[in-house]
Amino acid sequence: MSNLERTESLPDSRHRKTRRELSWRTVFYGFLRSRRRSTRRGDEGEPTYTDWHHPWLFFLATGTMLLSCMDAFFTLQLLDRGAVEVNPVMALVLSKSTLTFAATKLLLTGLGILMLVFLSRLRMFNLMRTGIILTIFFSFYACLVCYEFVYLLHMF
Repeated sequence: MSNLERTESLPDSRHRKTRRELSWRTVFYGFLRSRRRSTRRGDEGEPTYTDWHHPWLFFLATGTMLLSCMDAFFTLQLLDRGAVEVNPVMALVLSKSTLTFAATKLLLTGLGILMLVFLSRLRMFNLMRTGIILTIFFSFYACLVCYEFVYLLHMF
């Protein structure tokens, strides 16, 4: 029997669902049981890119996005009451429409957060991890939203 005849006689099992296909089970399994948390070999340095990120980064990323949404809302409320947008880039985007302003603000914030989470273990200037920058952004947004909220209360 030749190789061609043997191949033709085998049942075709490619139609079965394989574990390499992406599904929600894959996403949850990868989220809960990520494998790469450290280096593969003992002589390697500290890992820069891993499959697993500390839950604190998830809190910071989610919190910063929520604070960014609140900042956009409070900014639009303040602009309706006579305030002026100080950021020249956002003032230009705001001149187009409020929807463009909100979409641009959230897109830029989201991309920045995604980059900072991905590079969170990288050391910047050999001084600090870039994950600390995400903590600084979160703190900045928290202070900014509190300031805008108090300013809105005083305008009433």
